[in-house]
Amino acid sequence: MRDVLCVIDCRTGDGDVAATLRSVAAVGWEAVLLGCKSPPYSDSGSIREAEELADCLAADEKRWLCALSPGDLLSSRAAEAYGAFGRGRHEATVLYGDDDLTDSRGRRHSPHFKPDWNAELFAHHDYLSGSCLLRVGRGDLADLPKEGWEKALLTRLLRSGEAPAHVSQITHHRRARPAATVPIERLQFATAKRPKVSIIIPTRDQADLLSMCLEGVRAVDYGEVEITIVDNGSEAADALALLREAEQHGANVLRLPGPFNFSALNNQAVSRTTGDLICFLNNDVEMPATDWLETLAVQAMRTDVGAVGPRLLYPDGTIQHAGVVIGMGEAAGHAHRGEQPDGPGYFDRARLPQYVSAVTAACLVVSRAKFDAVGMFDEKAFPVAFNDVDLCLKLNQRGWQSLYEPRATLVHHESKSRGQDRDAEGRVRFARELTALQARWLTDKVRDPFHHRHLSRATTSFILDL
Repeated sequence: MRDVLCVIDCRTGDGDVAATLRSVAAVGWEAVLLGCKSPPYSDSGSIREAEELADCLAADEKRWLCALSPGDLLSSRAAEAYGAFGRGRHEATVLYGDDDLTDSRGRRHSPHFKPDWNAELFAHHDYLSGSCLLRVGRGDLADLPKEGWEKALLTRLLRSGEAPAHVSQITHHRRARPAATVPIERLQFATAKRPKVSIIIPTRDQADLLSMCLEGVRAVDYGEVEITIVDNGSEAADALALLREAEQHGANVLRLPGPFNFSALNNQAVSRTTGDLICFLNNDVEMPATDWLETLAVQAMRTDVGAVGPRLLYPDGTIQHAGVVIGMGEAAGHAHRGEQPDGPGYFDRARLPQYVSAVTAACLVVSRAKFDAVGMFDEKAFPVAFNDVDLCLKLNQRGWQSLYEPRATLVHHESKSRGQDRDAEGRVRFARELTALQARWLTDKVRDPFHHRHLSRATTSFILDL
């Protein structure tokens, strides 16, 4: 790719402009020095000067523009990487690459291997500015702010163009990056009227867990909530007493004894409920706050969203679930498992709302209409494991993307009521369901678009695959 104009903006800071110019010349691109008082010309390459951004392009000119800060460098393979990817993608107006940082001695570190386009993540973390190409004309450069003009231009292009395309290799070496903004505002419906939510809780014995879960559900700060407890054959006296008490307090108790089939239990419960939204909830989930349901419900009502899941923590405070990555363990795995919830982790991913490939049904909110449209949970192929992954992938396939929402944070006492399938029968069943998942969704072959080919598939942590 040769039709690229690099705009090196000296108006809001200075740095090693000469090094930036040399890297531009090395890949054969043209440079414009914007607002440089004493431009340090390099000994090669095409260089122009401009006082205003709009002056960088002629009136009838349209080309790829690359914004660089003084001191930032292009990878020696940037032109090749962007060119190979850009050919045949004439509809794209934004191409972006991965990047790393350089210190004052030119040593590279902290590579950012980015997801494919994730509009929800971008709303909280600008991972494109400073490492992208923008297809623009002179008119696109009008009326942009002096500071943050690239982000403003990106926003303008995103409103009218195709989704940005990701060149999944390092194309930029940078001195600094935009920081993520971790949202803290509470999500609320704009009006007092809220959609009715049907909360479905499968259970068997384990009265202490169910009691904890029901206490949190009853304390929820929401409007109309319908509670359905699916009893899968409880026999313990304290559990039976708790179920009777729950009925007296208005919960529906659906008694479905027999072999545990998570998909069938929930599907039958859905058919007996009336809410606009369905909240699938494990009986071993604890709710430290009261606003979690509205946070998830607001997101689930969006036309672009399918299943919504919260951040789940272990009782020790570490992360149990921050979205699901397809391909981990050749199947699917919970992202960022075991990490600290308030730490930066991998570029703040565990702390930011974002599209994901799937979320866990330990707590999952979805509209009834969308759930019905994709055929509900698959009772035959996925009676116990991967039913939530399959559901989310079916929703994604219809254009309803799964969403991870960490502003809702719950505690999950994982699988205490059912165990971990360590017996022979459980291992055989799990193997069968894993085979079904791989056959249907190719999870042993495909790459999750929100992960990266240079990140390990063997771990739930986002670490380099060395």
